[in-house]
Amino acid sequence: MSNEIELSPQYIEKVKQTVTPHWGELGWVTYKRTYARWLEDQQRTENWDETVKRVIEGNINLDPRLHQEEVAPAVIKELTAEAEALFKMVYGLAIVPSGRNLWISGTNYQKRTGDSLNNCWFIAIRPQAYGNSHIIPSYLKPDEKAVSMPYSFMFDESMKGGGVGFSVVKENIAQIPAVDQKIKLEVVIDRQSQSYEDALMVGALDFDEWKAKNNLKDVVYYEIPDTREGWVLANAMMIDMHFNSTNKFMKQHLVLDISKIRAKGTKIHGFGGTSSGPMPLVELLNDVNNLLNNRVGAHLSSVDCTDIGNLIGKTVVAGNVRRSAELALGSNDDQAFITMKQDQEKLNHHRWASNNSVAVDSQFTNYQPIADSIQHNGEPGILNLELSQNYGRIIDGRQPGIDAAIEGTNPCGEISLANGEPCNLFDVFPYIVEQQGWDLKQAFKLAARYTKRVTFSKYDWEISREIIHKNRRIGVSMSGIQDWLLNSFHRRAVKGFEEVYDEQLQQTIKKPIYDEEICQKFDELYQTVVAADLEYSAELECAMSIKHTTVKPSGTVAKLAGVSEGMHFHYAGYLIQRIRFQDTDPLLPALKKCGYHMEPDIYTPHTMCVEFPLRAAYADNDQFVSAGDVSIEEQFATQAFLQTYWSDNAVSCTITFKDDEADKIASLFQQYRFITKSTSLLPYFGGELQQAPKQPISKTEFKERKAEIAGNPEQVFAQLNQTDVKGLELIGQSDCEGGACPIK
Repeated sequence: MSNEIELSPQYIEKVKQTVTPHWGELGWVTYKRTYARWLEDQQRTENWDETVKRVIEGNINLDPRLHQEEVAPAVIKELTAEAEALFKMVYGLAIVPSGRNLWISGTNYQKRTGDSLNNCWFIAIRPQAYGNSHIIPSYLKPDEKAVSMPYSFMFDESMKGGGVGFSVVKENIAQIPAVDQKIKLEVVIDRQSQSYEDALMVGALDFDEWKAKNNLKDVVYYEIPDTREGWVLANAMMIDMHFNSTNKFMKQHLVLDISKIRAKGTKIHGFGGTSSGPMPLVELLNDVNNLLNNRVGAHLSSVDCTDIGNLIGKTVVAGNVRRSAELALGSNDDQAFITMKQDQEKLNHHRWASNNSVAVDSQFTNYQPIADSIQHNGEPGILNLELSQNYGRIIDGRQPGIDAAIEGTNPCGEISLANGEPCNLFDVFPYIVEQQGWDLKQAFKLAARYTKRVTFSKYDWEISREIIHKNRRIGVSMSGIQDWLLNSFHRRAVKGFEEVYDEQLQQTIKKPIYDEEICQKFDELYQTVVAADLEYSAELECAMSIKHTTVKPSGTVAKLAGVSEGMHFHYAGYLIQRIRFQDTDPLLPALKKCGYHMEPDIYTPHTMCVEFPLRAAYADNDQFVSAGDVSIEEQFATQAFLQTYWSDNAVSCTITFKDDEADKIASLFQQYRFITKSTSLLPYFGGELQQAPKQPISKTEFKERKAEIAGNPEQVFAQLNQTDVKGLELIGQSDCEGGACPIK
């Protein structure tokens, strides 16, 4: 297209000569194995400048003005300058698009489906119509409601690499009819298929032998195509045949043919990675069919519906190609849902696939059962739907119905969402922006405009297109917050606490005292984002975004620049970070030559565990506190501060607590129920586990470990002239605290 914006080689070379990327200790290693795409024509993976160029050009060209017949020269000039400003700041690692964008933006895959640019989605589990979507079962009309639809949406978006939050609150589950039919399901495979032997081991049947004994006219037969849509439709057909309203075949025998599905290890074009083969799909179909057969004549429970979602998540994860993330939202008085993960057998089989939360409102006070369950296994978290529906930032006061369609959240909890809506994220690292000597307000303005353009992508599902075009929701996040506060203000946002008697709670509480200068700065930056959206929305002649700001967990993206993750405090001032690699990863020889300690992983075969000694920014500052030192009260208060002065969406927060703090959880939930939109908690383990991902160490040990390391992995890797290997990834890394969200 002649109107496409391209960054010139001269400009890129100028930036490379004048700007040094702010790599964290793990930054380049994380980037190279996570976001650098394979260049087929050159038989190597991208370099950082090539990734940034791809990502920025992919985004800037979403501006709808470039797709008009005539484009004003002023628009070309404006967007070219903006692309250059974005390139400089992203290359310098002062601002970073979401991990989804780093992986997909600017690729042909993005051009086919804009869904791939969004981190996460939300769907309500109740019968819904497929509408005018890219996936719709042939036996249904677009406006016919089907039990399968939300699961098809979940399966599809998960296989595109996104996380999915889903709601199984009682109001939704009550809309699902009783299961009418028991379905006989048989999965068949041709003996010429490369997956033949493996498929037989998980219950598939020899197709020739099956045909010798059966007649295809007596069954519903579907040959599953070797596509993402084929997997989704096979699962949908099996679910829908259990219900009279959608079993248009009038048969109770379904035969699914997996012969065309590519074998395990085969390359996946577009998204990347390699195929897991059809075996995980066979297991999913059998497990879900057995669950539904066991409920004939009865209604599905919230636990049943969550199990189906978890089985889908387990299938998507299989093969280590994509990392599924799910959050199940249940009712706060649904004890079966709250305690479902205490079934260890089912937890190990599939219930690990979601984080679970319960929906509350500001009048809810019965937090003790939730707190008791959190002490048992760290769940459930809470989501205050009432606050999300009626508030942006808390400081702006109640705005009735400002976001009335909200029903749930993404898996990390930083964006409350309507049915079918995605989160749309971008990170600014204020600490790095200031270190690089750049303008902080410009950084946030660029972030707002980048995310706004994402809303003009081509979306596959009608339900998503409608809500995205209505809300234009964006999520400009900041990360490295604790580093920035110590660098620019030399103090934390929470100055201290005062004991006051709270009339609503009828008890004495520790009320946080916030630093006034810091509050003003966060408010000023929030207004900058809103003003940027107002200006750009007028240029594009579209609605302003319904909400603008957030704090995301930012685990993997924060590692690139080496900053603290989201609002969280550094895990420790000094620590060992363990990263797991496939034992064939070409980075390992370079890391070994540099002196990094590595050993076989004790949990996973064919995996090496590499130890990186890290020092947190300002670890020796007298105001520095780590996650192992900061009190549970200050963590709750910090989240409340950000919800009050910065985020009009929500604030993702995983609060860590020590054993002697567990009895405070219920009262703190109650204290902040008029402020906090979503919160989850986890015990602070302190690295006691063998080969723990993070292990606090002393300053002395850190110095000893650093002294053993010589050389830069990026430079040594280049010097060794290793053959670049395609499709290898970091193992066990995630973009969110607690492993909730996918990295790509």
